[in-house]
This record gives sequence, C-alpha cells and structure tokens, in this order.
Amino acid sequence: MVDLEDIRAATADLPRSYEVLVRDRTKFRVGQIVYLAVAPDEQTIGIGFPREERAAALAAEPDKFLPPRPSDERYQWIEVRLAALEYAELRELILDAWSMCVPKKVREEFFADLGDRP
Repeated sequence: MVDLEDIRAATADLPRSYEVLVRDRTKFRVGQIVYLAVAPDEQTIGIGFPREERAAALAAEPDKFLPPRPSDERYQWIEVRLAALEYAELRELILDAWSMCVPKKVREEFFADLGDRP
C-alpha cells in the first residue's frame, strides 16, 4: 500500500508540478490544472485518466479503480484505492496523469532525461 508520502516522492521531480491544500484535499497541479487529488481520509485518490480508457479499467480491476463522482465524470478522471497500489504502479499512474496536462516540450524533455519513455 502506498500513502501520501509516496505520492509526494513520486511527484517531487516532475517539472511544473506543485502541491496545494484545497478544502481538506491535498492536490497536485500543473498551472491551474489538477492532475491528482488525495481524499481527506487518504484512502483514495482522484487522478487524471483518459476518459476513453476509464470503462475498461473499471471493468478489469474493480477492486482498484472506482468511477469518479458524478460531477467529475465529464473530466478525464478516475478514482483509485491506494491500498490496491504498489509504488511502481502509483508512479506510472502519476506520470500518465501529469503527462496529460504539462506542455508537450516539457514532457518530452523530462522523459528524454529519464530515458524510459518517448
């Protein structure tokens, strides 16, 4: 199981990413775009996720993924149970969510430095 400290570690090196506290929810943003939000009880996170892949993820792993709140369904968003994640999967979900909202040039430079993504 991962926790808020693991989330902070996984986001620490992401360019333009920063943490804010909004109404008891820890959120991670690029500019004004939220790509990750931690529930107040720190048991689940909401995270940027391709809308067209959401139904497949929910069907394939219902113990891990939850649908977003009705008010968030229009967004590219999914809820995830932290107890169902290992750090490597958390990091991958975070990188994917961050990639969706950071400028292309920043994303390409970051992954070129990592050497593991295009």
